[in-house]
Amino acid sequence: MFGRSPALLAMLCLALPLTGCVSRTRMVRKVRRAPVVQSTSLDDLVKGIDRRYSEIQTMNLIVEISAATGGGQTGEVKEYPAFSGYIFMRKPADLRVLLLVPVLRSKAMDMVSDGRSFKLLIPPRNKAIVGTNEVRTPSKNGLENLRPSVFLESMLIQGPKTNEIVSRTQDTRVIETTDRDKALIELPDYDLQILSKPEGQIAHTDRVLHISRDNLLPYQQEIYDATGQIVTRANYSNYQSYGPVQFPSKIVIERPLDQYSLTLTITKGTFNEKLEEDQFELKIPDTVPVQQMK
Repeated sequence: MFGRSPALLAMLCLALPLTGCVSRTRMVRKVRRAPVVQSTSLDDLVKGIDRRYSEIQTMNLIVEISAATGGGQTGEVKEYPAFSGYIFMRKPADLRVLLLVPVLRSKAMDMVSDGRSFKLLIPPRNKAIVGTNEVRTPSKNGLENLRPSVFLESMLIQGPKTNEIVSRTQDTRVIETTDRDKALIELPDYDLQILSKPEGQIAHTDRVLHISRDNLLPYQQEIYDATGQIVTRANYSNYQSYGPVQFPSKIVIERPLDQYSLTLTITKGTFNEKLEEDQFELKIPDTVPVQQMK
């Protein structure tokens, strides 16, 4: 059999043109490898995530936020205009998001939370909403399921907690550069799977962090629910230095189950300065109807 292999191969090559089974060559865009690739241990990756998380105590951000709803389930996507505004954040869980009406600069939305409950005031609709940070009865309108924890979990990237374990894999992604030639570059990355501690032989994925090996900074995070579905996907880009803090100036938050996304662009940021109590207070006027959100 082995002695006849060259003859069989020759017969096959002659037969291919007769059967029309010929190979084709097509052109594709060339992909360049990343000029800088860093390597580090899993332990040092986790320490880097913990350090960046612990070095942020407060945030005072001037932002632009735009939203989109819909997707494959509805067959359409509705995009909303961008609103400028402010985000105040103070650990462990104090948050305020204040958005302004374009041009008029009056309040479009004002939301505060202490990590357990939230208040939301929408002056243009003369409406207020209060409730817990947990969605117990999901609304068909995805944006009505928006809770402060979406901002907190997406903007403050945590490493594994004491009741979680972590593993690491490696992969590559191809991105297009923003320069004139729009070159494709292959970037290797580290993927950190953060899992709940196993119960017997079973462990659940809580989060996955994707870390680029050109700068060892996270560029994407996926957060899962107890059934293994992605509830939040956050993408991070355009890292800037705000004093000693490196932080992404653009964060895209996707909520696939709720069918909405938010794009946050930071135009100015101050970190770790003292924030006053009244920056996290929201008084709802007596004339505004209040809806209890469950």
